[in-house]
Amino acid sequence: MIFGLPIDGMPVLGFTDSSTNGLENEFMTQFGIVPTAADHKGSGVKLAWLRTLKRHMQLDIALGRQMYVKIHLLLLFGTNLFCDKSGMTIHWKILPLLRNFSDIRGFSWGSACLAHLYMALCRTSRYDCKKVDGPLALLCIWAWERLLFLASVRSHRSFSLACR
Repeated sequence: MIFGLPIDGMPVLGFTDSSTNGLENEFMTQFGIVPTAADHKGSGVKLAWLRTLKRHMQLDIALGRQMYVKIHLLLLFGTNLFCDKSGMTIHWKILPLLRNFSDIRGFSWGSACLAHLYMALCRTSRYDCKKVDGPLALLCIWAWERLLFLASVRSHRSFSLACR
C-alpha cells in the first residue's frame, strides 16, 4: 500500500454531469455557497477558490468542521489523487460522493486512484499528447520500489539513517 488508501469498499462511481447548473446546485447543497464564473473553469472548480473557502470555514460547529474536511478532501483529490493537467482545478464529479459524511471512508479510493492513473497513462501514450496528469507520485514511488535499477545504490553504513 503506497498511499494507504482503501481498495475494498464501495466503488467510486456515479453520473458525470459537466453542466455549470449541476456544479452550482451541488455546491449550494453542500456548502451553501456557489462559485462565481471566475471561480470555476468549465466543470472544474479552481483550487485557489477552494483554499480561500477553506480558510473562511467556521470550525466552532460540527457542520463547519465537516465542510472543512470535505473541502480539504477536494483539495487533496485535486492536487494528488485525481489531478488534471493544469493542476489548478478539480472536476466537481467527486462532490456527490462526499454528500454523506459517514460514507466517505467506505469508498474504494485506492482503486479509483489507480484507475485514474491507468486512464492518464493511456492518454499519455498517444502520439499527440504533450502533457501528463494523474497521480504521478504513485507511479514514481511504485517505480522506485519495484525497479531496483532506478533506486540509488545503498551501501552499508555504520551509523543510523537519522545521522546522515
